[in-house]
Amino acid sequence: MLLVFYPVVMTSSLLKISCFVLLLFSLSCQSQKTSSTEELPLVLSIDPNQSYQTIANFGASDAWSCQFVGNWPDAKRNAMADLLFSQELDNAGNPKGIGLSLWRFNLGAGSAEQGKQSGIRDPWRRAPTFWDGTGYDWNKLQGQVWFAQAAQERGADQLLMFLNSPPVHLTRNGKAYTSDKTQTNIAAENYPAFASYLADVVEGLRAKNLAVDYVSPFNEPQWDWSDGGQEGNPYWNQDLFEITTAIDSVFQERKLKTTIDIAEAAQIDYLYKTGQKPGRGDQIKAFFSPDSPQYVGNLKSMGHAISGHSYFTTSPASVRVKKREQLHKKLDEVPDLDYWMSEYCILGDNAGEIEGDKRDLGMTSALYMAEVIHSDLVDAQASAWHWWTAISAYDYKDGLIYIDKYEQDGNFYESKMLWVLGNYSRFIRPGFKRVAIGQRSGDKMEELKYSAYRSPDQSQLVVVLINSSAEEKPLKIKLPENTETQNWKTYTTSATENLNFKAIEEKEVVVPAESVMTVVIEN
Repeated sequence: MLLVFYPVVMTSSLLKISCFVLLLFSLSCQSQKTSSTEELPLVLSIDPNQSYQTIANFGASDAWSCQFVGNWPDAKRNAMADLLFSQELDNAGNPKGIGLSLWRFNLGAGSAEQGKQSGIRDPWRRAPTFWDGTGYDWNKLQGQVWFAQAAQERGADQLLMFLNSPPVHLTRNGKAYTSDKTQTNIAAENYPAFASYLADVVEGLRAKNLAVDYVSPFNEPQWDWSDGGQEGNPYWNQDLFEITTAIDSVFQERKLKTTIDIAEAAQIDYLYKTGQKPGRGDQIKAFFSPDSPQYVGNLKSMGHAISGHSYFTTSPASVRVKKREQLHKKLDEVPDLDYWMSEYCILGDNAGEIEGDKRDLGMTSALYMAEVIHSDLVDAQASAWHWWTAISAYDYKDGLIYIDKYEQDGNFYESKMLWVLGNYSRFIRPGFKRVAIGQRSGDKMEELKYSAYRSPDQSQLVVVLINSSAEEKPLKIKLPENTETQNWKTYTTSATENLNFKAIEEKEVVVPAESVMTVVIEN
């Protein structure tokens, strides 16, 4: 067909009218498109038959406050223990606490007993030990022991004992931090004594009806730990290998069932990268590759998991996702090796997204925390997730509960970070498996994030939804056909709610703006 175009001469008035008509048409199309989008809520399709990692636990640590807070008036310490560990519901169906399943017990190096001579400037960062110079005094650490027992009584039945430094009576310089950045602060001839010390404490706590399930002898071995800011000790992979071997030997000889956790890497990069810290990185390969000279995977006391910290790798979001995907790829090279994210709080400036300093009891920090948890569980496929310090006395974004910095008594304050962690820890119990949940797109930077988990007996599905936007998000949850459900419940944390319970109709969910919601679906 031949098309012939004839020139059209348009007056100024006609041109203006034409442009106005085109503008109205464009706005109408946009309005219809927006309206159509809003009328179609997101549909999340869950496939419980496609599963990923098994969840081991959610936890937090007693450092450094519980040595004091554990001796506070009974009503206050019990109230804080309820917030951290309780699995009970109030009369309205709301959780009384966040139901942590693991508690991290800080076995100090003895800097507290040294006082100012320890060289650690802040008394609250000095930590006591059971060793009294000539033997063990099992009546020490009463505040920490009280919290460990309170955790156990409320159902947090996993206990991990961790150390920042070997005890000062075994270190090179007699202090809980090093004087020489080029070497670890414990000499090789003291490795067997260090191993025996750990076994002694495990047995001493057992006499207090506290079974130590895990011991983590090392903390962030890549840092130099030479400034006296807190207890700490540098290690190289060879040091970790030799000490771990010594610990395994003693644990086996004394028939201890405690599992060794390794290596609490200072950043997740050090688990899969070389070069940044020569002799202290690429720890997945170093410790769990059978052809490595530092292989510990064959030790009977060694768990088949490696641990690392999420610090300094969480911003911007694209970097957070990329690093965790790289970590998971490296983990996949070792069959069935689990990853534990064993410590995190909000540090640094996070690429300008959020500052670590200054307390924030509200949702800004809580939503940031939620997105880190999500990425660790979904992108890195972590099977455990631990917050740093459960109770903080500092003006920093490092606590679930905050307290006045008084040793004998004071007030305490709940944060939204406490309750947002509860959106995971209270409902995703040990043994749950993460399962597939359909995504609207491949964009992992979306404001609405979601993950799903199934109970071991398949009677429960748990979906966690994070809405960081300023608008509510309606959605539908689609289950496989012929799936019978009896109860649908939501538990929401927002500026005005703390895991508030609501019974809902099947499949229809509206996630409030700037909130985290857990949907519990019972068969």
